[in-house]
Amino acid sequence: MFDPVHLRTFLAVARTLSFTGAAAQLGISQPTVSQHVRRLEESAGRQLLNRDTRTVVLTDNGQAMAGFARSILAAHDEAVSYFTGSAMQGRLRFGAADDLALAQLPRILRDFRQLHPRLNLELTVTQTAALQRRLAANQLDLIFIKEPPGQSEGRVVRRDRLVWIGLPGTQLSPDEPIPLITYATHSLSRATAVRVLSDVGRSWRVTCKTLEVNGVLAAVRAGIGIAVFPSSLIPTDIEALPASLGLPELGDIDITLVANPQAPRQPVDALIDAIVGGPVVPRPTPS
Repeated sequence: MFDPVHLRTFLAVARTLSFTGAAAQLGISQPTVSQHVRRLEESAGRQLLNRDTRTVVLTDNGQAMAGFARSILAAHDEAVSYFTGSAMQGRLRFGAADDLALAQLPRILRDFRQLHPRLNLELTVTQTAALQRRLAANQLDLIFIKEPPGQSEGRVVRRDRLVWIGLPGTQLSPDEPIPLITYATHSLSRATAVRVLSDVGRSWRVTCKTLEVNGVLAAVRAGIGIAVFPSSLIPTDIEALPASLGLPELGDIDITLVANPQAPRQPVDALIDAIVGGPVVPRPTPS
C-alpha cells in the first residue's frame, strides 16, 4: 500500500527537484518531506531519488513511481469525491450559448461533474434562440444565454457590453456599407447590429453568414468584416473597434441562467450556484 500523503509529497519533490521547494509548496517542514520520501522508498523497496546537498534527480524507478503516483492519486481523489460529494443522481440537461462556452464555462462544468459524479450532465451548445425553444419544449432543464437588459425571467449572472470587433488596425470608409459578419439565423447580436445601424442611417452588407461562433471569429480573423460580440469574451488577437470609426453604440446585454420550472430543483440550483460562483478566467486565447 502506498500512502496518498507520501505520494503527494513525492510528486511535489519530483516537480520542484527540491526538498525545500516541495516543503514550501505543501506547507510542511523539510524534515517531514524527507520522512515521507523515505517511507515511500521503504514501501516500494526501491530508491526513487538520487540526492546530495545541491541536487535532486529521479532514478528510473522514481520516474516510474511518478507516473503511478499520478494515476493512484487521480483514482483516490475521484473516490473521495464520489463518497463525500453530493448524493444527487439522475440527469441534468444543460444548454449554453456557443460564445458563452468559450471562456470559463468548461472549467466550471468539469469541477461540477467531479463534485457530482453520479449526476449525468448532458450539454447542448447552440444559439440562444434555439436554447429558448428547447427549454420551452421541456427538452432542457437550464440554459445559459444572452438577453436584452432587464427582460429575463431567470437569474442575471452579469451584465456585459456589446461591442464591434475586428482585426487590429481595421479601417472603415464612411462612404461604403459596413461589412457585417453575422449569424445566419436570428440572434441578439445580429438584431442589435441591424437596429443601431438603421437608426443612424448607416448602410451595411452581410459579408459572411455562419451558424456558430467559431465561424464568426474565423471570418473576423480573415478580415472579411466586423462583428458584434460581448466585450468580456473577445479573444486576444481581436480587438474592440475604437469610437473613432464612428460606429453606433450597441448597448448592454444580460448574461442569464433560465431554469425549466418542470426540472428537478436540486441539481439545477447546484449548477446555478456553481456558475454564479465560478472562477473569473482571462479572455480566451486565439484558436
